[in-house]
Amino acid sequence: MWNFKFVWCPLIVSFGLTVNADEPRFLGKVAISGVATDLSNQARSLEEGSPANRLGSHGSGIAWLGEGTSYAMIPDRGPADGATSYRCRFHLLDIVIDEQSAPTVKANLRETVLLTHRSGRPLIGSSAAFATGSTARGLRFDPEAIRTDGRGSFFMSDEYGPSIYEFDVRGKQIGELPIPTRFTISKPAAKPDEELPPANTSGRHPNKGMECLAISIDGETLFGLMQGPLFQDGALDANNKRVGKNLRLLEVQRRTGTTREFVYQLEHADHGCSEIEAIAPGRFLVIERDGKPGTPGSIKHIYEIDLREATDISRVDSLPATGLPAGVRAVTKRLFLDLLDPKWGLVGEAFPAKIEGITFGPRLKDGSRLLLISSDNDFKPDESSYVFAFAVSAK
Repeated sequence: MWNFKFVWCPLIVSFGLTVNADEPRFLGKVAISGVATDLSNQARSLEEGSPANRLGSHGSGIAWLGEGTSYAMIPDRGPADGATSYRCRFHLLDIVIDEQSAPTVKANLRETVLLTHRSGRPLIGSSAAFATGSTARGLRFDPEAIRTDGRGSFFMSDEYGPSIYEFDVRGKQIGELPIPTRFTISKPAAKPDEELPPANTSGRHPNKGMECLAISIDGETLFGLMQGPLFQDGALDANNKRVGKNLRLLEVQRRTGTTREFVYQLEHADHGCSEIEAIAPGRFLVIERDGKPGTPGSIKHIYEIDLREATDISRVDSLPATGLPAGVRAVTKRLFLDLLDPKWGLVGEAFPAKIEGITFGPRLKDGSRLLLISSDNDFKPDESSYVFAFAVSAK
């Protein structure tokens, strides 16, 4: 039974960030067990043996629904890296912040919604479920981010495509935004290694596709940021080692399909971006991180970026691995939040490798804005998923 409602409100209109040396303010965290179950009623076991109703990986993406304590969270393609027929889904949760109680952050699962193709068939995480010899995308889906326009539509980015799909509140696909062909590969395969060069020399790197998705203040524009560079943008050297640092940020007008592209530059080729969230027109927060858990992890950064003076590279067919072509300006970036700064008290062996979700929530009692950051545990039963809560000074 659907017990939530959508209320369209301008989530961040006239919202700016003022960050001082001692801000944001850490509020607390909640850990969700790696063996918790969801509300999908999927009683079977998956091909590798894990239960199909495991509440795992849901921190791949998180989005405030625009009112109260209601959030959507989305798991990716399931356990075993695309080797199972996991039914894709999203979850609706209440996440409550109460600084006067312990724990400060509480999470309660309300609904699990299974996702279906526009044909009515289930969307699944299997990397083998692509459509051979057809322009159709098939049924394989690797959702990595979720956003809502506040009017009944959910948008999700697909790392396989890469694609941006639109769904209704019941989880049925109702649309797809246009993605320039330079982002897609010509020869999909069931195994990631078989999608690497020389099989494909242009398009997205396997498991480095459109990991990040933001929606504009008015709900009319989507922004998809790649996790890694495209093949033709110097992603790999001759031995298929990662060397590229230039990512493409795609802007898509929802009604017209008009697109623009911008360059986001990684701090290191071993890093990747895992989420983007709108602050104000032309300004965003971006998660850039390494892939290491616990104390070996060294980079779990959130940057504030500005694309208002960046160059539209829609007509630039390829980028160098490092540096920029003459006349091209990348988005500007500044460090907004370092999650591994000791002052937050989060550093330690249990700190997750995959920080993947970020969303603003409502205003808090002191007038600051709630910022939630979530982790993806890859469905590991012995690893919790986390939601970290911060208060951000806002005006």
